[in-house]
Amino acid sequence: MTATSQSTARRVLADQPVRDDVERAFRPDRRRVNWWLTALVAVCALTVLIPLYLTVVTALKTPDQLGGTGFGLPTSARWENFADAWTLTSFPRALLNTGLVTVGTVLLTLVTNSMVAYAIARNLHRRFFKGLYIYFIAALFVPFPIIMLPVVKQTAIFGLDNQLGLILLYTVYGLSFNIFVYVAFIRSIPLELEEAALTDGATTWTVFWRIIFPLLGPMNATVGILTCLWAWNDFMLPLVILSDPSAQTLPLAQFIFQGQFNTNYPVAFASYLMAMAPLLVVYLFAQRWVISGVMRGSSK
Repeated sequence: MTATSQSTARRVLADQPVRDDVERAFRPDRRRVNWWLTALVAVCALTVLIPLYLTVVTALKTPDQLGGTGFGLPTSARWENFADAWTLTSFPRALLNTGLVTVGTVLLTLVTNSMVAYAIARNLHRRFFKGLYIYFIAALFVPFPIIMLPVVKQTAIFGLDNQLGLILLYTVYGLSFNIFVYVAFIRSIPLELEEAALTDGATTWTVFWRIIFPLLGPMNATVGILTCLWAWNDFMLPLVILSDPSAQTLPLAQFIFQGQFNTNYPVAFASYLMAMAPLLVVYLFAQRWVISGVMRGSSK
C-alpha cells in the first residue's frame, strides 16, 4: 500500500465517527410520538367513521326510532329494511347495470388513456403534442354543467343514451386527469429501455405493450381505482344520459327513496350499504397497489 492510500484510509477512518454522529442527529426517532399529527389523523378518521356509523344504525332502525340525534343504537334490528331495498330498487338489475358500466369504463380508460399519454410523453418536445397536452390539461377546469346540455343532445342524436354512451363519456371525461398522471410517470421511464427494444427489431406497438404498459402498473392501479369509484357512485351523468328505466344504475335506483314530502331513511340507508359492499371488497383487494401508485406518483 502506498503512502497516499494509507493517508486516505486514515482520513476516512477518522471521518467515520463524525459522519455517524451527523446521521444519528438527523435520523428520526421512531420512539417519539408526533401528537399533533396523531390528533389530525384521528380527526380525519372520525369524519369517515361517524357517517359510516350513522349509516349502519339508521339502516337497522324502524321509522319510529329515528328521533333524537340519530346516534342511538336501534332497540331491535329491523333486517327487513334490506329486503325492502332489494325489492324497491330492483337491486340485481341495477347492480348488473352498474357493474357493466364500471368494468367497461375501467378497461377502456386504462387502454386508451395510457396509449394517448405515451404518445404525448414521448413527443412532448414537438409543438403539436405540447399543444395537445396543454389542451387536455386545460379541460380539467371545465365544469360538467357547462357542457351538460350539448352532451345530452349529441348522445341522443347518435343513439348513445344507454350504457355504452356512459362508458364512452366516462372514458373521455377522465382523459384530462389521467393524461396528467400518466405523462409524468412515463417521462420518468428511461428511454434506453425502448431504444434497446427498437434495436432488437421491436415495433412501437410492441414496445408499448411489452415494456411501457407493464411498467405502468402502479399508475394503472391508481387510475383504475379512481375511475371505478367515479363510475360506480356517479349520479349526475346517468341521470341526464340514460333514457331507458331498465338501464338505471344503483345511484339512480336509490333516488326512488327521495320524495317531495318524505324520505324513507331506514330503507334508503340499507340500500346505500348494499351498494357500498361490492366496492369495499374491490378496495380491500386493491389498496396495496393504490397506495403504491400514489406514493410513486407523489415522489416524481
